[in-house]
Amino acid sequence: MSAARRLQPLLIATLLASGVAWAQSTPAAAAANPLLVPSALPLQYPPFDRVRDEHFGPAMDQGMAEQLAEIQAIADNPAAPTFDNTIVAWERSGRLLGRATTLLFSLLGADANPARQQLQTDYAAKLAAQRDAVLLNPKLFARVEALYAARDTAAPNAEARRLIERYRRDMVRAGARLDDTQKARMRAINAEMATLGARFNRAVLAEVNDSALVVDRAEDLDGLTPAQVAAAAEVARKRGLEGKYVLTLLNTTIQPQEAELQNRATRERLHKASVARGSRGNEFDTRAIVARVLALRQERAALLGYGTAADYVLEDETAQNAANVNALLGQLAPAAVASARAEAAELQQLIDADQAARKQPTFALQAWDWSYYSEKLRTAKYGFDEGQLKPYLEMTRVLEQGVFFAAQQLYGITFKQRTDLPVYQSDVRVYDVFDTNGKQLAIFIADLYARPSKRGGAWMNAYVGQNALEGTQPVVANHLNIPKPPAGEPTLLTWDEVNTLFHEFGHALHGMFNQVKYPGLSRVPRDFVEYPSQVNEIWASSPAVLTRYARHHQTGEPMPAALLDKVSRAKRFNQGYQTVSYLGSAILDQRLHQLAPGQVPTAEGLMGFEAKALKDAGIDFAPVPPRYRTPYFSHIMGGYAAGYYAYIWSEVLDADTVEWLNANGGLQRANGDALRAKLLSRGGAEDAMVLFRNLVGHAPNIQPLLERRGLAVKPAAPAR
Repeated sequence: MSAARRLQPLLIATLLASGVAWAQSTPAAAAANPLLVPSALPLQYPPFDRVRDEHFGPAMDQGMAEQLAEIQAIADNPAAPTFDNTIVAWERSGRLLGRATTLLFSLLGADANPARQQLQTDYAAKLAAQRDAVLLNPKLFARVEALYAARDTAAPNAEARRLIERYRRDMVRAGARLDDTQKARMRAINAEMATLGARFNRAVLAEVNDSALVVDRAEDLDGLTPAQVAAAAEVARKRGLEGKYVLTLLNTTIQPQEAELQNRATRERLHKASVARGSRGNEFDTRAIVARVLALRQERAALLGYGTAADYVLEDETAQNAANVNALLGQLAPAAVASARAEAAELQQLIDADQAARKQPTFALQAWDWSYYSEKLRTAKYGFDEGQLKPYLEMTRVLEQGVFFAAQQLYGITFKQRTDLPVYQSDVRVYDVFDTNGKQLAIFIADLYARPSKRGGAWMNAYVGQNALEGTQPVVANHLNIPKPPAGEPTLLTWDEVNTLFHEFGHALHGMFNQVKYPGLSRVPRDFVEYPSQVNEIWASSPAVLTRYARHHQTGEPMPAALLDKVSRAKRFNQGYQTVSYLGSAILDQRLHQLAPGQVPTAEGLMGFEAKALKDAGIDFAPVPPRYRTPYFSHIMGGYAAGYYAYIWSEVLDADTVEWLNANGGLQRANGDALRAKLLSRGGAEDAMVLFRNLVGHAPNIQPLLERRGLAVKPAAPAR
């Protein structure tokens, strides 16, 4: 008997031996553990108030056993394989496991605690083995392979044919065609990577909290608002540092406070605390984890016949191969660096003049100076800074009168807040979403504030996905990390936070509008998934939307037209910096994953490799560090390995689509209907680039992106 065949009954036997009754949940068991049955709340909204941490383990154990039994029944079916008895049956399997893991991993991102982190550690290898037990099942693969060979006649429609191809592709990429020895090694690789991933996530969260900057004197925080200083004092008090101040960190390299802190020494301390994360030689150092994961990814790729880990990843994306990604990044890098250097020269002039006016010696621009002096330069060039904008950008109004209003105008959907559903944190908000016909479309969860238990960044996740087979509707959430002000103070956003709010809601719309028949076709390529969300960012600065939400939080007065005009004129400001910062991380991601066997750096050599990779790419400009450095680059330890380029790749499509929108009247229902029908509802039911062409009518063009970022090279004047 092969190793693959031995694994499934072994797992089932192990779960049964631990007391798991996998065949059927009793009413008493379901009452004791709410995860064992679908939620009775509207749209199967999670019962956050009833689920306890101790429920997850038993639910996942039972869910794994149930799924393996379901998969084995499909594999052992004596009837000839058909689309319904193989593919659709597979689509319907694993519901309990999916429900339990979705909730656990969602909470691990939004509200981690030691018990949940331990569950992630304990189950990482088990869940990897579960996936392998399904995808490496030889009898199941034989059925899928038979359907694939006859897909033109076996599939009842085009979507079904595509789903057969998707399942077969997933199995092949998982190693279904490997021999038993190779499969055993693949399982070991996957188990180790899963365990290391859990360790990495735990270390990054702990390190970002441990690296928070302690400041002794309030005067060293000059430039921060009184509310920000009070918040820093409150964080210090909660940490037992009465009389001091604590500046907490976000997961990005540059910290928001660097734009406001007048004390250069404080800025420098804050910046250096940020960039040192994960490489300090302490218990949270992630370099060994990253190096080992990179080596395992390369080994997996080689086992499957790929030259590099990037080759393996990119084959399944719209980019198709590393050469295409390198070409795009290489095209952008020189112009971006040139633009950033020109911006730096302006900042240096400002520093020199500022220091001369103070009769102080000047200094060379450093990374911790850029944000601070760029705000001064923005003020000098355009007559405004972030501080002038923030009073007009109150969070609730931006969400409800900006983000929601734009969606209502474009798509005809409406929103109503509800307070009767349980939440996992008191500041989480819940909204019903209604379609154009007045019927409920989805539930939207807004979790916008930063907290020590929350991972960095911003993201969307679905607690319940649209599933036509099971009749479920979406419950989707947006998560941001907006600093929470002291009690009674308004939450005033930066422009970047406003933009992020619109961006993440673009992901939410993609999830809410999905209408594919088969859940397996909900997935779209990683370098396409950012495209619709980036398109949604344009409404943040659309006059029809901006005038609606940009109102003074005290007086309700709209943002003055002169300030609106200044914001519009400053769109390209600092774009060289922003592009280089992003490209630094995107290029680093590719260099790490395009390594051939034996080239992966050791833990000790990782930071040296990073420096050399940036230098070799011509993007090592010290005042502009990468948005993420390797030890805290969570994207590439998660779903964006060899895929961080996706944001700029998607922005090519986004900028092209914005031109199409503007040419067709902008914020109009007809445009929204087209976006929904041709793109947002289609998931992965058609090739991603076909969806793009169906919408805008032509192949992608990079010129609109170059012009948006101020990187377009003007053609030379003809010689005379």
